[in-house]
Amino acid sequence: MSTTEVAKTRDNSKVLDLVYIAIGAALIAICSWISIPTAVPFTLQTFAVFFVLLLLGGERGTIATLVYVLLGATGLPVFAGFTGGFGVLFGTTGGYIVGFLFVGLIYMLATKFLGKSLVVKAAALVLGLTVCYAFGTVWFMHVYMKNSGEVGMLTVLGWCVFPFVLPDLLKLVLAFVVSKRIEPVIRN
Repeated sequence: MSTTEVAKTRDNSKVLDLVYIAIGAALIAICSWISIPTAVPFTLQTFAVFFVLLLLGGERGTIATLVYVLLGATGLPVFAGFTGGFGVLFGTTGGYIVGFLFVGLIYMLATKFLGKSLVVKAAALVLGLTVCYAFGTVWFMHVYMKNSGEVGMLTVLGWCVFPFVLPDLLKLVLAFVVSKRIEPVIRN
């Protein structure tokens, strides 16, 4: 291959990466709109984050998640309930949205250093989800107590974590199944 062909291939690869990242961010937004409102809304957002990471890989998937968060921060209505803006990010549920970045970073680092086996991917996503829960819960408590008064940890866990554990694990399994079905199409 000539240097011109190599440069063209590299440019095409970068464009393809940008397209995949944009589609990944859009998918997370669309899945966040599928929502059952509660203190922390039940959405398909978590499924989309898992799916995008599994399908696009750690780096592109994490960047897609970052793009999603930044789009919401600018005010675009990409968060649950067609909301957006810094008010949402700095509100009670904002820590869970920011926590999705931790899922991506943990997944990216784990698959980079430990390989891409099913066990590594699953463990990385579960660990990332646990960190997301922890970060989001601390954030929720801080904002809630600042605005509404004292609240206990078990109460917040009952509102924000316990009801989501089983559904999120089911979303994780679904993300593995769907990504495996779509992966051959993306590879070609």
